[in-house]
Amino acid sequence: MNPTSIHLERPIPALDLLAQYRSIESEIKTAIFEVLESQHFILGPNVKALEEEVSRYCERSSGVGVASGTDALILALRAAGIGPGDEVIVPSFSFIATADSVSLLGAIPVFVDIDADSFCIQPAQIEQRITKRTKAIIPVHLYGHPAEMDAILMLAREHKLLVIEDNAQAIGATYRGKRTASFGDIGCLSFFPSKNLGGFGDGGMVVTNSQEIGARLRSLRAHGATKKYYTVEQGWNSRLDEIQAAILRVKLRHLDNWSAGRRERAAQYDRLLAGVKGVVVPRVANDCQHVYHQYTVRVPKRDRVQKALADMGIASTVYYPTPIHLQPIYAALGYKAGDLPETEKAAQEVLSLPIYPELTPEQVEQVAQALVQAVREA
Repeated sequence: MNPTSIHLERPIPALDLLAQYRSIESEIKTAIFEVLESQHFILGPNVKALEEEVSRYCERSSGVGVASGTDALILALRAAGIGPGDEVIVPSFSFIATADSVSLLGAIPVFVDIDADSFCIQPAQIEQRITKRTKAIIPVHLYGHPAEMDAILMLAREHKLLVIEDNAQAIGATYRGKRTASFGDIGCLSFFPSKNLGGFGDGGMVVTNSQEIGARLRSLRAHGATKKYYTVEQGWNSRLDEIQAAILRVKLRHLDNWSAGRRERAAQYDRLLAGVKGVVVPRVANDCQHVYHQYTVRVPKRDRVQKALADMGIASTVYYPTPIHLQPIYAALGYKAGDLPETEKAAQEVLSLPIYPELTPEQVEQVAQALVQAVREA
């Protein structure tokens, strides 16, 4: 690969949602038109059908559509009985919603370091942070790679803890042949537009096998009501829109093909970047299937590399530049730099390259060439 022969006809975005839309445009327009004709916009037949289809896809018995992935976490925690003073173990290397959903209920997030290869929470670190106040663990299947669920579930059983999977980035990923979101007591999904299964706005879902938790979730998303105009507890207005559900039902039919396309692009990156000094490609654990919500490499002098790529017309993203335990919102908890070394190292090195099914093999090669050049120059 010759890194000096980079000639882009047009910039390469980190994600091309318009290309995805064009590939299913007629299906999407038909689905939206049918909702407009029905004039049923909140918790209609498409929401009910999507709940059944997604829960079945995630190997669960029921699903509850909500207004966002963040709401999925908040309502799941509340439905599981998490409240003021409780401790919930979470990874620090994640989107802020994983932790602040805990805080919003008056509970305390307890931050744990990650595995250097998978970027997911370290089970051994979890055990060290369990106290008498610990009530739950939230493993995050980061970037589309499953967390080490066998070890996490064993700890949870031993200490009688709930497991709430943050599956916002990993719908369709598998661990030992089972899909993520099917292991814990509850699984939480996000349908934010950039997700592998993304809507045309915010949306989310909670999946579970518990009839009791499912019923409480349906109440909590509708102001705590158990029937119309009859409220039994404080709840939220967090209902999934019918139009979003209709769009997501169309996209769900294509999800497995899109995931296969992401894995093909990732495999091409792996081949092109194998052995390149200064570039660490994603590693996939045995018995896991990655869905590559992100293709995230590690590089030295990451910010300089990212700027060089941008100068060549190639977009890239950093998920996440500041660990949650070092964010101002959690200063009062007393964490300091050096407390979670793997998390802090990752925050300085990670760089997510363009990855989506519509990315052409030529574009993948151009990105890889540009990265090699940028790393050498940095």
